[in-house]
Amino acid sequence: MESIEALTEAIQASQRLLVLTGAGVSTLSGIPEYRDDDGEWKHSRPVLYQDFMGSNAVRKRYWARSMIGWNYFSRALPNRAHRALAMLEQSGRVDLLVTQNVDGLHQRAGSQNVIDLHGRLDVVVCQQCGASRDRASLQARLEADNPGFRATPSVVRPDGDVDLERDFTDFVVPACEHCRGIVKPDVVFYGESVPRDRVSATEEALQRCDALLVVGSSLMVRSGLRFVHRAADRGIPTLLVNRGRTRADELFSVKVPDCCGTVLDTVNQRLATA
Repeated sequence: MESIEALTEAIQASQRLLVLTGAGVSTLSGIPEYRDDDGEWKHSRPVLYQDFMGSNAVRKRYWARSMIGWNYFSRALPNRAHRALAMLEQSGRVDLLVTQNVDGLHQRAGSQNVIDLHGRLDVVVCQQCGASRDRASLQARLEADNPGFRATPSVVRPDGDVDLERDFTDFVVPACEHCRGIVKPDVVFYGESVPRDRVSATEEALQRCDALLVVGSSLMVRSGLRFVHRAADRGIPTLLVNRGRTRADELFSVKVPDCCGTVLDTVNQRLATA
């Protein structure tokens, strides 16, 4: 409880809070994490950008597994952690929320000022002409083009993929309707760079904010870790709510190793009565 008290006091003292969230925020919505409490992979690594772009066989495997996983992933609903962060914003405490998740659940919970650092899975983009479309319409096309491809996944993954191994040779891969180019989810694959405008907008927010709150992230990838280092370099409070270890544990002034939803609900209750 002392840690929650310290977290509440730090958030109460902040006038402009920058929030960075990771996969641990969405676990209560049924979307699993990539990593365990020690930061180790729970599943095989996600597909690499270079492999996806360079191999039709890899694209067949990706879209087949994604077609099955989308029906589970798209039904996820915001949970108490998403709603608690939206409440923090509505109370005027959050300047910007930056999420490493690709599920769009922060916006559905009511958060307004959000940067999707790694993109959104509900949009697909042609890598040749740049045309975009919603993932739901692509799903209809995938199912129509592959009527015999049905499977029950053993594990749904945090990027909407599933653990599924079978013969993907006959799977029909979608192409751009405009130019027949390669279509890809509008998310940052491993081996791909985060768009510079998202990084710049987060860095600008970090310059004007007076505290950084990390929720549900192990910070095992540089895209989020760098902001913790920059906050520490600025000397502003760095706060963490996360069950397991992170790559920056030594940099946090307050760390609460507990369930994101429980902790944030408690913080909001205490702030409301302060």
